[in-house]
Amino acid sequence: MNNKLDDYTKNCFLYENTLPEWWDLIQTKQTIIKVKKGQKFIDEGTETLGIYFIHKGFVKVHKHWGQREMIVRFAKEGDIVGHRGISVGNSLSPISATSMKDSVLCFLELDFFKTLLKTNNTFAYRLMMFYADELHWSEQKMGSLVHLSVKERFVVNLLYLINHLGLDKENVLKAELTKTDLAAYVGTTYETIYRVISEMENE
Repeated sequence: MNNKLDDYTKNCFLYENTLPEWWDLIQTKQTIIKVKKGQKFIDEGTETLGIYFIHKGFVKVHKHWGQREMIVRFAKEGDIVGHRGISVGNSLSPISATSMKDSVLCFLELDFFKTLLKTNNTFAYRLMMFYADELHWSEQKMGSLVHLSVKERFVVNLLYLINHLGLDKENVLKAELTKTDLAAYVGTTYETIYRVISEMENE
């Protein structure tokens, strides 16, 4: 039995929360996928076949809102992607996922993923807490669309990104995000986010 994790897997949500005696089987069941920057690996409206764990890289989770793209969340190394497609009554993915830099992903088919949930209590518990945190933030974000100005929403979301993604030694966000990305995440237009950032820089 191999209870040692390599650099890719040691920070993975999957391996952090499953029992070591399952690691060998996980490694035989998993598929390691390398995706290039800009490559979409989940397409909104397609059947959910499994779950992805980010071993290395950075991903945006997004969906269409009318004619516009809305970024639902950003996922970094160690995070899970594709879980929004797990449903009893609907197997179609409600989101798309695109790599924002060259990334390495671990893919598990849905049936095996569900087996892990049934046999690894810590894994099931941590996933439930992850869902709860995501729901809490999603409700806050939806509320901010109604009650806050664009500038206030930008500040709230920026603070969340700083907390989730972290800062480097020079106090720069550990992710390269364009103004277009920020606009899609905050829920506004490129022109508006450009104006808001300019105003804040002047202030």
